[in-house]
Amino acid sequence: MERIDIRIRVGLRIKQLRSHAGVTQDELAYSIGLSRSYLAEVETGKRNISIVNLERIVDGLDITIADFFDGDYFLSNS
Repeated sequence: MERIDIRIRVGLRIKQLRSHAGVTQDELAYSIGLSRSYLAEVETGKRNISIVNLERIVDGLDITIADFFDGDYFLSNS
């Protein structure tokens, strides 16, 4: 089985959590001081996110880093 790129898994998790929180890309990006286009590229796996920006996103979604990585996207090396 082919391994899914970590950038895609991180992006999908951000999108999943953002959607669950009921916020748009624009709303989240504005609230944490990032551009919507940057956030969109992260969510689609086109951008390699820094750990600093991941922390900003996690804080903006009002969850912990542990909560972020506690998802199906990170349970295996798939």
